[in-house]
Amino acid sequence: MRNRRLLSGIFALTFVFVFSLMLVFSGNTSVRAAEETETTEESGDSSTGSKAIAAGIVVGLAAAAGAIGMGIAVAKSTESMARQPEIAGKINSTMMLGLVFIETAIIYALIVAILIIFVL
Repeated sequence: MRNRRLLSGIFALTFVFVFSLMLVFSGNTSVRAAEETETTEESGDSSTGSKAIAAGIVVGLAAAAGAIGMGIAVAKSTESMARQPEIAGKINSTMMLGLVFIETAIIYALIVAILIIFVL
């Protein structure tokens, strides 16, 4: 129970940190629109660079959190298979389903990063 709370807290903090970084690096759109009318193309290049940095941070943090979650899931399932080998098949299939859900969250972070770069 303690590990589950710790893991959910880590994921919650990671997502809050990721989305706050996205907001910081994307900036306020009305301010950016006013600046673009006054400046040259150089500000557009720096905006693209900051978007790329934000996208890299988003994908990196999501991949790191996913890797930690996958490692914990595999370790716990291996431990439970060693304790009860008669239900190893059931544990293995449940673990694989959980790993698929974790990987899906990482892919969603990649899609958000692509959206940051090309849409915002």
